[in-house]
Amino acid sequence: MQARAVIEAACELAKEGKKIVPEIMIPLVGMVSEMKSQKDLVREVAQETMKRYNVKLSYLVGTMIELPRAAVTADRIAEEAEFFSFGTNDLTQTTFGFSRDDAAKFIDHYKTANLMESDPFAVLDREGVGCLMSQAIAGGRKTRTGIKLGICGEHGGDPSSVEFCHQLGLDYVSCSPYRVAIARLAAAHAALAEADARKAAKASLRKTTGRKQPAARRKQR
Repeated sequence: MQARAVIEAACELAKEGKKIVPEIMIPLVGMVSEMKSQKDLVREVAQETMKRYNVKLSYLVGTMIELPRAAVTADRIAEEAEFFSFGTNDLTQTTFGFSRDDAAKFIDHYKTANLMESDPFAVLDREGVGCLMSQAIAGGRKTRTGIKLGICGEHGGDPSSVEFCHQLGLDYVSCSPYRVAIARLAAAHAALAEADARKAAKASLRKTTGRKQPAARRKQR
């Protein structure tokens, strides 16, 4: 029903002369077999809908990476998924084994007792969740060069998390509307910091590899 609604809307816009490429995202995939099953269903519905509208359009079928199993088998899942969007809210839940609904009751105690520096549902956990993301990115790109990668969730509006996503080489972040301005500013800062780091590295390389001026030769007697 959802896939049909997306394709119907895209077909109606296509008839108005607008070119769009819908992206249909399958949530909570943990196995490539699940991804293939749902992708086949979406393809079947899309073909039937386009035939009914007499419209041909391009669209993508991808998945949310929000389970540890999906992250560690991302190379297989990318055989079927045309893009990944990291669902970092649920990926944090399933990695820590924390419930978002219950975590608020003890996260403050964890921070006070120095068990963790920040709430992992507010600031992306680079060591654990970030490691899984890095593994999934490598696996996805290994199978499907140029795969589109991003995140969706509240982490997309946190400056530290946006900086980390930039370092991982993600294409986009998605967040709630009221945090878009913060996300854009954080992305700009991350890009500038990367540019400054590159300049500094080049300058350091020139100093290290620069040729020394040859010593003046003694005049032959």
